[in-house]
Amino acid sequence: MNKKPIILGIESSCDETAASIITENEQGMPTILSSIVSSQVDVHKEFGGVVPELAARSHMEKIDLITKKAIDESGIKMKDVDAIAATAGPGLIVCLSVGLSFGKAVASSLNKPFIAVNHLEGHALSPKLNSELNYPYLLLLISGGHTQFLSVQGLGNYKRLGTTIDDAVGEAFDKTAKLLGIEFPGGPQIEVYAKKGDSKKYELPKPIFHRGGCNLSFAGLKTAVLKISKQIKTDQEKYDLAASFQRTVEEILYKKSKIAFEEFKKMNKSNKNKFVVAGGVAANKRIREVLTNLCKEEDFEAIFSPINLCGDNGAMIAMVGLEKFKLKQFSELDHPAKPRWPLDEDAAFLKGAGVRL
Repeated sequence: MNKKPIILGIESSCDETAASIITENEQGMPTILSSIVSSQVDVHKEFGGVVPELAARSHMEKIDLITKKAIDESGIKMKDVDAIAATAGPGLIVCLSVGLSFGKAVASSLNKPFIAVNHLEGHALSPKLNSELNYPYLLLLISGGHTQFLSVQGLGNYKRLGTTIDDAVGEAFDKTAKLLGIEFPGGPQIEVYAKKGDSKKYELPKPIFHRGGCNLSFAGLKTAVLKISKQIKTDQEKYDLAASFQRTVEEILYKKSKIAFEEFKKMNKSNKNKFVVAGGVAANKRIREVLTNLCKEEDFEAIFSPINLCGDNGAMIAMVGLEKFKLKQFSELDHPAKPRWPLDEDAAFLKGAGVRL
């Protein structure tokens, strides 16, 4: 009987220190043996956002302990690990360097293959941890730093169909939460506030809603929330603004996803189209519901990352490591950290003033 590969995944791109051990079962399906995530909420709370230097220091303090805990909980020995996968980008350079250097050191000391992983590819493949997912599929990646539609043709083969021209949707959630006085990280609490509010109370802008294909924009929405938040006096008005914001985002994602469906179908002739939604914002239950209903209308299969794996974690990095290990796609130990590392290297850079759609 062939030994199933065992992969250690390490993640430190932003403010979560994470490590995970995964392998495969007899049917060849990925199995998570352990997944440890250490959040830095208390470190950054008083600043209302992530402070890169403090995040990096916290990673350095915890990375060894978190990895040891992942090994202990997995029930395997470090010597049994077949390869070490670590996030090399995109992310905060000072944070990336901690996990990347640690992963290289472990690989070197064990004389095992090292695999540098694109953090976004980790999100893209994360649904493989709980579902049988074959290529190609349409991916909506929604997180604090990224919002984009990609046609996933295979491992390492991505075609971007649309992206945000300014802010990511997760950033808009976090900024709105901050304006409503919700403690960092406040993005997830918007959904809680929204349940208590009137979603029709405020009519908020939907930038490039009727143009730009499946590209998106959230800066104007953030600005509108800022203006209204200055006039809010009661808790109920906060709930109403949260509900109006949530509804607006839902409508934007619904409309743009529908356009992305058409683009994807032009590129891929398939009897069973799949729509994968991944990233931190994919944990929002209302957004899941809206996009699931859209998939029913358009005859797509909706596939989401497990709620506990929507945020940054080591299991998704190990998942990419597992796929690359089986193809013997290893990295050199001098692989650099890449603060910017798009999945589609050929896609145009759409950010900032002057972008024309």
